[in-house]
Amino acid sequence: MNKFIVSSSPHFQSKDTTQTLMLDVILALTPAMIASVIIFGFRAAVIILTTVASCILSEYISRRVMKRRQTVGDLSCVVTGVLLAMNLPVSISPIIAAFGGVIAIVVVKQMFGGIGQNFVNPALTARIILMNSFPAKMTAWTAPMDHSFSDAMTTATPLGVLSEGTGAALPSYLDMFLGNTGGCLGETCALALILGGIYLVARRVISPVIPVTYLATAAVLSALLGRDPLMDILSGGLLLGAIFMTTDYTTSPINFSARVIYAVGCGVLTILIRQFASLPEGVSYSIVLMNILVPLIERVAKPQTFGKMKAKKAGDAK
Repeated sequence: MNKFIVSSSPHFQSKDTTQTLMLDVILALTPAMIASVIIFGFRAAVIILTTVASCILSEYISRRVMKRRQTVGDLSCVVTGVLLAMNLPVSISPIIAAFGGVIAIVVVKQMFGGIGQNFVNPALTARIILMNSFPAKMTAWTAPMDHSFSDAMTTATPLGVLSEGTGAALPSYLDMFLGNTGGCLGETCALALILGGIYLVARRVISPVIPVTYLATAAVLSALLGRDPLMDILSGGLLLGAIFMTTDYTTSPINFSARVIYAVGCGVLTILIRQFASLPEGVSYSIVLMNILVPLIERVAKPQTFGKMKAKKAGDAK
């Protein structure tokens, strides 16, 4: 008798495994990780290794305590650790970074059943919790190419300059494209993120529908509000969120129309938060909020069943 396996949706028949998919995501994030070390120095590597180690250890211990099958080998916890690091400033304490890994894995992921059952993105949720718990440390930005961490020069992010209206000079588009600006580890170098996105699309790990719709919506709304669309796309975590966060299999919709609605919602919320809220950034909150709305979006945008019988009209022949 064959063993009947029950698992969380979605269900696809494919030669790809969770491990191979996660390995592709790690490879896609490698240019951003390398760029972060070049831009912010060896401490960036320390933060990445800290969050990854924290996520691996948290997953291993929590699965042991909950007496569940070990899932460390599927590499999903490694991806969460890397994504969390990409959303942290290089000046953050490794202790706080490790604490974020515990939140992402234990609270957001494992307490809801593990991979495939969390309803919000673990890395982004951990970042939001750290932002509200340690606001000063989570917004202490180090100037790029300044690797003297004992007396490193602080700087503002492009969105911070726009939000505060101090009149400080904004970096050029080229500087923002190459990552020569302040910000989180993984949000500064647009080139590295785009290379990772192209790799994921080429490998068919992600569909371009959500990232392209998200970026297009944000650009259009930014222009309508009199902002600089290119500045909005290149600054903050918009590219990082669009390519690596919104496309998470567990927390994003499955069918095409639902994906479009989801991505449009992310784009609208991101720009509205940047324009009207006290926060210069809006990617984390917009994606997590849309994650929560995914079940409702999929219910509203549910595709018509193939071969569904039409109701007979009055007077039709029986």
